[in-house]
Amino acid sequence: MQEDTAGDPTSDKKWSRKDTRSISQEMTARGVPLCPNTAGQLLKHCQYSLRVNRKSIAETQHPDRNRQFELIADFRKRFEDASRPIVSLDTKKKELIGNFKNAGQTWKKEPEQVNQHDFRSQASALVSPYGLYEPVGNRGTIVIGTSADTPEFAVDCLDRWIAEFGWTTYPRMQEILLLCDSGGSNGYRPRLWKYSLYQTIARAHGLTVTVCHYPPGASKWNPVEHRLFSFISLEWAGHQLRSLEAMMSYIESTTTKTGLKVKALLNKREYAKGKAVPDHMFKTIPLSNHSELPAWNYTIRPN
Repeated sequence: MQEDTAGDPTSDKKWSRKDTRSISQEMTARGVPLCPNTAGQLLKHCQYSLRVNRKSIAETQHPDRNRQFELIADFRKRFEDASRPIVSLDTKKKELIGNFKNAGQTWKKEPEQVNQHDFRSQASALVSPYGLYEPVGNRGTIVIGTSADTPEFAVDCLDRWIAEFGWTTYPRMQEILLLCDSGGSNGYRPRLWKYSLYQTIARAHGLTVTVCHYPPGASKWNPVEHRLFSFISLEWAGHQLRSLEAMMSYIESTTTKTGLKVKALLNKREYAKGKAVPDHMFKTIPLSNHSELPAWNYTIRPN
């Protein structure tokens, strides 16, 4: 179920691309007889939701959607078998820092008094929490950015993770697999994303960077969404994020029954929007596209 599971980044609801019949057939083929009805009961026990599944599938699906899921599963298995790092990346919903209402309920004698309106002018900061999640180690890192969510910011967050935790956890690291959405600051279209990966990660650290993007409309299958963001949202539900320190405290206190550990870092660097990478600079990237679905799967080498 691991490769076919998606989830809501603001709650513990999750769903799967597989139906109960296909699960039954797959388990039976592996020597574990399982009828579709029992498969459905087990899914409910594990908090899978068929209702959410029906509402969350995009109306228009890319024809290569299923093939890309298969390729991502192949890459993940290859890296996991070789004990190479796999990191799932994405930006969480922007948050206003201040005395603002935060959805959810808490056990208190009196309700908290918060601002009537969520005006940006009344906030001390508008932050972009950028998440990095290690599916194998069940570890998460949130880099809180106080500027724009740009490709440079995304790559700097990965650079911080490598410097703070990457080399300690993977001292012989030579190659890294990144799982990303198809859009946003770490999408497959922005040239600055690939150029920054080359300059800041591949060249600076001597790492070979392989990137796999989830197809359009499938961002919730990215592990960082339902295995990191969802639990952080539940942790601070009903609490006011009145300061950056409070936000970092809630993030680092997030845990799960399966042993999730989360670290929070702060990035106050200013990032300019709309930066372009000229053709002559982009062509210097030693980038190799994989033959199948090359736009979504590529490798950037140090030289």
